Amino acid sequence: MLDVAEEMDSPTFKSDTVLSDVHLHCPNKRHLMVRLNAVGQPVFLSYFKLLWNIEDLSSEKHVRETTTERELQYQSGDELCDKDRNNLKNEREFINSEGIEALLDEDGDLEVVRRPRSASDLEAEDLLRDRVYPVILMKGKDAFEDEEECTCSDVVKIEHTMATPLEDVGKQVWRAAFLLADYILFKRDMFRCCTVLELGGGTGITSIIMGTVAKRVYCTDVGEDLLAMCEQNVMLNKHLMEPGRGEVRVKELDWLKDEFCTDPEAPYSWSEEEIADLHDHCTVIIAADVFYDDDLTDALFRTLYRITHNLRNSCTVYLALEKRLNFTLRHMDVTCEAYSHFRNTLNDLESLQDRKIKYVVEPVKLDFCQFLAYERIEQLELWKIIAEQLT
Repeated sequence: MLDVAEEMDSPTFKSDTVLSDVHLHCPNKRHLMVRLNAVGQPVFLSYFKLLWNIEDLSSEKHVRETTTERELQYQSGDELCDKDRNNLKNEREFINSEGIEALLDEDGDLEVVRRPRSASDLEAEDLLRDRVYPVILMKGKDAFEDEEECTCSDVVKIEHTMATPLEDVGKQVWRAAFLLADYILFKRDMFRCCTVLELGGGTGITSIIMGTVAKRVYCTDVGEDLLAMCEQNVMLNKHLMEPGRGEVRVKELDWLKDEFCTDPEAPYSWSEEEIADLHDHCTVIIAADVFYDDDLTDALFRTLYRITHNLRNSCTVYLALEKRLNFTLRHMDVTCEAYSHFRNTLNDLESLQDRKIKYVVEPVKLDFCQFLAYERIEQLELWKIIAEQLT
């Protein structure tokens, strides 16, 4: 849990704020502060470059080439790991031969030999975990010196906040959103021309990636300030959308309510035509990193159940999440209660005896290509739910 100090030159720990690893360890990236939002939080602009040109991914030849390149990168990573293991072996042999005294300095203090820093599996030289601090730039020449570079078709521009209270974590970018975006780009032909609903869209990065291939995406969340940020991000990335399609609509959807917001005076409300379009044409539902509170998890699955029962067609749901381990005094052990509750609720959904719809749950193997620069850690998971209409 982190907050950003007033001078923005180093992170400081506070008990009431949360900071995404994507922002804290974003490799070789700058965070540009562009404004304050309606509640006084600093808003930053970050550029996320796609590792491959998305226009070429439909080519099987290109996919084979990138897969081969990825395998070579894995081999390179293995070589680095082997090098580290050899260094550690040499350290142990040195200690055994010279004794612990060999590691003491002149004052008798222990000199700890640090393990060499390894690269992650992809882009070995580019994905080193260098700590990056936010840079505050006001509008001017310096703030937009890279603007020309960042309007090309392989760069996603996202406005977001940094450290936030737990209730505002949707204003940050999380790893599971990148994981789901990777899967969308890898399976882009499968999502082409679909009507898609995202639950808990946050900054909108996954909906924006989906909008590069889908016909229409309804990106939903709650909170006018968050939805305004999401809508701004959609506008910032119009350059990614294919001409004539790829529409992303930002809408309010509160999991704690049983109905869509249709008040014409309310911002981000639904029209009757949009609700009908969703029910008649939606075949894909997505959600990323929204399982951190048991009550919200229950509410999401109730919403998922209600919406899938109102759809005309069968639907496929993709849920991406990061399993976060915490030490709890109650268990006196490292546990992951939020994840356990998610899995139990997922099992309950699959076990439902329903005459109208059948739910089939299966994990998705994470062996697909990586298109965004982040750490695909082993705690990341992607689940697929097939909601099959029986009548």
